[in-house]
Formats: sequence, C-alpha cells, structure tokens
Amino acid sequence: MRPLTVAIIGRPNVGKSTLFNRLAGRKLALVHEAPGVTRDRREAEAQLHDLRLRVIDTAGLEEAAPEALESRMRRQTERALQSADLVLFLIDARAGLTALDRHFARWLRRQDLPVVLVANKCEGRAAEAGLAEAYGLGFGDPVPLSAEHDLGFSDLRDAVAPFAETAAETAAEEALPEDAETAEGEAGGPLQLAIVGRPNVGKSTLVNRLVGEDRVLTGPEAGITRDAIAVQWSYRGQEIQLVDTAGLRKRAKVAEKLERMSVDDTLRAIRFAQVVVLVLDANEGLERQDLTIARHSVDEGRALVIALNKWDACADREAALRQLEDRLERSLPQVRGLPKVAISALEGRHLDRLMDAVLAAYRVWNARVPTGELNRWLEAVTEAHPPPLSKGRKVRLKYATQMKTRPPSYAIFCSRPAAIPASYLRYLENQLRSDFKLDGTPIRIALRKGENPYAKTQGAKTQGAPRRGTKKREARKRV
Repeated sequence: MRPLTVAIIGRPNVGKSTLFNRLAGRKLALVHEAPGVTRDRREAEAQLHDLRLRVIDTAGLEEAAPEALESRMRRQTERALQSADLVLFLIDARAGLTALDRHFARWLRRQDLPVVLVANKCEGRAAEAGLAEAYGLGFGDPVPLSAEHDLGFSDLRDAVAPFAETAAETAAEEALPEDAETAEGEAGGPLQLAIVGRPNVGKSTLVNRLVGEDRVLTGPEAGITRDAIAVQWSYRGQEIQLVDTAGLRKRAKVAEKLERMSVDDTLRAIRFAQVVVLVLDANEGLERQDLTIARHSVDEGRALVIALNKWDACADREAALRQLEDRLERSLPQVRGLPKVAISALEGRHLDRLMDAVLAAYRVWNARVPTGELNRWLEAVTEAHPPPLSKGRKVRLKYATQMKTRPPSYAIFCSRPAAIPASYLRYLENQLRSDFKLDGTPIRIALRKGENPYAKTQGAKTQGAPRRGTKKREARKRV
C-alpha cells in the first residue's frame, strides 16, 4: 500500500527539519539555530504511530528575486507540493503569526491541497498567544506540538489519519494486478552511490543530469548543497540511490559549526555508500584535497570511480589526462587501475560511460575468488617471489581464503605473520589485483598464524611428566 506523502512547509526556522527527523525516527536533515539551513528537499519513510508516511522536508519559504538563491529554493518547495497528498503548514507558536506566515497561508490556499496547520514549539506557556492567533489563518484547529521535545504527536496522528485512509483507498483503486509480481521479482536493495568532491566541481549538476530533472539546487555559488540528499533512480534495470553531498574543503578552512555538520553528513554518506564517484574539475586537475577525499573513500573500503567533469571547457585534454594518470600512480598506488571517465555534466556528455564504469566497479567490489583457485595462486606467487627470511629462517605462507566481499578481503595463514614486511604485502596485493582483475577496488589482506596441530598433544604429554633431576633435588632437601 502506498504511504501518504506529506510535505512539511513553513517559513525559515520554524522547526521543519526537527519535525522531519522526529517523524523519520533518525537524524537525516541538518538542524541548526541559523535560519535557512535546509535548501534542497529531502524525502524519507516515516512512521506516525500506526500510520506509514513519506515525508518531505522543504526549504523555508521566502520572497526573493527570480534568479536569487532563495527563489530557486522556493521552486524546489513547489516541486515537493506537486507530489504531496497533504501539507503540514508549520508556524512558530512562541513567535506568533508573522506577515510571512499570512502571505504563504494565502499562497497555500491556492494550491488545491489539503492542509493541516501545525503550531510548533508549544512546550510552554509562551506559545499560548501564538496558538490562539493561528485560528486566524483559516485552516481550522491548529495542532499544538513540540517537535524538539516529542510532544503532541498523538494529536498530529488524529489530524493526519483521515487523509491517510483516503490515500489508501485511492491507491487500492489505481493498483495494477501486476504490481505484486513486480515487487516479488525485485531482489536486494539499491546500489548506494555517493557523488563527492570539492565545492563547485559540478556534483549537483551531475545528479540532475542523471535523473533527468532539477532535483537538487545548482548555481554559480560555491557550497549551495549542505545536506546529503538521496535520490532514487534506475539505470539499465539497476536500482540506484544517488546521494548528492556537500563539497569538502580542507579541514583547516572549515571553521563554522554548520559547515562542520555538512562535512560530517558527507563523510557519513561515504561510509554508507557502496560506490563513490569523485568529481574533479578538468581545468584544475587532481588537487591535494581530491587525494584526501579519495584516500578516505578507499580507507572506508568503497569502490572508487573518478569523473573528470567540465571536459567541454578543458583547453588541453591530453595534458589533463596525462597529469591525472601520473598523480594517481604516485599518490594512490594502493588502488591501481582506478576507472577514469571524462564527462560534461552541464551538457550531459559521456554519462552512460560513467554509469557503466560505476556498475563495473560495483561488480568487482563484490567479486569472490574460489578457495582452490586462490591457493593455487598463492603457491605460484610465493614460488616466483618467496617472502624474505626472518632471522635466517624461511617464512612459510601455508594457505589463503577469502573472508568476505565488499571490499574483497583475504586471510593468509603463515608461520610468522609479524615477519612479513609491508613491501611483501603490497606485492601480494598487486598480484591479486592483476591476476584476478580487481582493478580500482580496495583489497584487504590479513595475515594469521596457523595453529600447530601437535602443540596441544605435546603439551598434554609433557604437562604431567616431572623434569629431569627433580627427584634428586627433593631428596637433597630432605637430607
């Protein structure tokens, strides 16, 4: 059954994102005391007691010039209304009604959508005057609640329930017989794909081009994106959750709390991603901050794809590619063979090549090598290049097995793990990558000490036997 889609609307700083997080049951949207933190619309599945909802967090409604950032934010809110079944119109009861509240109340009445008026921040007596004023907006009885203190949600459930029943009846009438078969045929979850990079390299433009609509805000201003915005999408039958992220600047330049929160949101998106697309500016090449982002993605064990954006505006393309290859070879030797695709997000060029590279990287990231084949490989590489001696003694690599995928991780059992130098581990990793075609994905190798099957038996035999000369020493003591 399709859940009721609810858009949360209101002027800046009335608590929309706090209510969104409370309904979603987890902290998804950034919450800060500064107004205008939310810029893009964000969607999530939610639960309001026994009601299943799909909630949309929106930017604060403001009046601005047509080309201003605030005007573009408002257009995102208008698109949220197009897909909504119900509007929760939030006001700040402690601040009382403002001229902006009344202005957008008149605007909402022209949208031909049911509206539930919610008076937020009603945790004290200071909200009583604002709650009384709310009746003047003409949306019926306001629902008093406090999203921050989790108060009044039973009343909100009662106000939303009639619209949820209507939406369920409509969905049942519109449902097709083959819907159930389609749902049963889907296997596994969507591919988690994070789009990351420095500010103003074209991440949001790329997301919009991929999904075919202006889903996230774009513009000439650097740092427009603040939240990590997830967008559901499908490419050649593969369900994908695209995540547009805030640009990552050098840590020394991040001073404000709000930007630190945006950075944490981006790092969280990388941690939960499966494939990461690092977007570069072709005119600027691979800078130190790009390498920092790439290393972090690899350390998290994510498959990495390089997207060289703004290719249409690149003056010397051959030099740009050569410089990128050289820098990656020197600075990221631990993930040799990273896929690199030159694109133009603005003009939509070569995006199919980029997505094909993403799917290929995802398959490699999930690769599994059979144990028998892996041990034949181990015997061959150690025979061709045995590990160095340790205190004049050989170090024997006994056998290997793959512990898990995502990323490919292997355990190699040997006689003395501590004696294997890091250079020999890199040799094994490079051979694994080359022989089993694991280019561009992180590889984990753990050295483990193989157990001696005779150790316990020998210990048991010698444990009860007295040492040599023990009886003679005891006899001397008695004398």
